[in-house]
Amino acid sequence: MFKEVTFSYNILSDPDKRHQYDTAGFEAVEAENQELELDLSSLGAVNTMFAALFSKLGVPIKTTVSATVLEEALNGVVTIQTLLLGQPVSRKVEKQCAHFYSVEITEEEARDGFVCRVQSSDKSKFKLLYFDLEENGGLSLALQEDSAKTGKVTSAGMYFLGFPVYRLDQTVNSVAAAKDPDTAFFKKLDGFQPCEITELKPGTHFFAVYGDNFFKSVSYTIEAICTAPFIEEKENLRAVEAEILSKRVELSKFETEYREVLAQFTEMTTRYTKEMQE
Repeated sequence: MFKEVTFSYNILSDPDKRHQYDTAGFEAVEAENQELELDLSSLGAVNTMFAALFSKLGVPIKTTVSATVLEEALNGVVTIQTLLLGQPVSRKVEKQCAHFYSVEITEEEARDGFVCRVQSSDKSKFKLLYFDLEENGGLSLALQEDSAKTGKVTSAGMYFLGFPVYRLDQTVNSVAAAKDPDTAFFKKLDGFQPCEITELKPGTHFFAVYGDNFFKSVSYTIEAICTAPFIEEKENLRAVEAEILSKRVELSKFETEYREVLAQFTEMTTRYTKEMQE
């Protein structure tokens, strides 16, 4: 119920989504992958409690970065800490707040590849953010990665390796998949999409860790590394990604064949049932 109500509110409060709904219904909105997104900092205590409850029950709730945090970054009034390559930093950030970091990389390091990663040992939810530097000295959000559970920790990473690095977004097609189990199976790899930025230029780059828990602060460790020593690992990554993309194509072809056969089977069984009733 919470998901449906908030999803509907999302449509009604956004002119573009409302226009899509008015012209073609919910399907048009879903086709554009308009997912449920909440700014937890603006919900209030009661609504936050309900959101946390539904999240615990397995309802996929996407959250946005607080408008206050984005505005402060854009106005250039955030505190930025220097993050040195290969030197992890452990801190605690409050919910719906962010810690900002600057990383300096040389031309050689940019060419060899660069990774920024964050993990939380207490399995907290957070976002890893990447910002562009504006002419006025402010920072505008360019990329974000939500944390995900990996073993006994939650983690997120951004990989700038000079070639497309893919990530699997489990929320893609989640609304449509919930209506059709077959769709849930065949569309499972649709969320395997390349990150928008594949490499960084030499210079200073800006990242942030945003606390995305409902109620408590986030303990985390952030680290920036140059990937020059990991040549073999990068090649293995490219090979695995290519294999997954190949499987996605095969799955799409199989879906077409499956639905054709299923339609024929349904037609035959329907005809047989009618004949038996006559």
